Amino acid sequence: MKNRLNWTVVSVFLLLLSGCVGVATEPTTLFPPGEQQPGGGDVAPQVPKTEMSRNRAVIALLDQAQSDNESGQRDAAGASLERALRIEPRNPWLWLELAQVRLAQGQYSQAITLARKSNSFAGHQSRVQASNWQLIGQARVAQGDSTGAEQAFKRAAEFARQAKSDEDHSSVFNFQ
Repeated sequence: MKNRLNWTVVSVFLLLLSGCVGVATEPTTLFPPGEQQPGGGDVAPQVPKTEMSRNRAVIALLDQAQSDNESGQRDAAGASLERALRIEPRNPWLWLELAQVRLAQGQYSQAITLARKSNSFAGHQSRVQASNWQLIGQARVAQGDSTGAEQAFKRAAEFARQAKSDEDHSSVFNFQ
């Protein structure tokens, strides 16, 4: 009975997410998602590439990866991101981007591993952590792990709330 309830909860949650599943599978998504995840949208406003990295070579590789991903060339997108990671191996956004590509390729275990690696470098960056946990939840759903998916989506929601709170607090001190 409990398993059926978990499966029902996850199924309902997936129906709500059906509009945002493209976060990991649409070729146009190579950036951290936008504002509402996991309940029906994205985690935070899209992050400009210059916020993801200040290194011009990394930004060029991100551009190339996005272009390759949009044209369905995920292997090439992954290769560009791997080159970017050789330049900035501790950049959590790059690990997240690579995890998104692997998820889109159906490499669920690797996507989870890469998202966890991203979290290990994320520090207090709640936006990237929320995106990582959302991706982990999506991969677990694809693997048939409803309990693990539910736990990951809960963590994503916690980090999304923290990101929103951090954003609200930082805007109080932004006098522009």
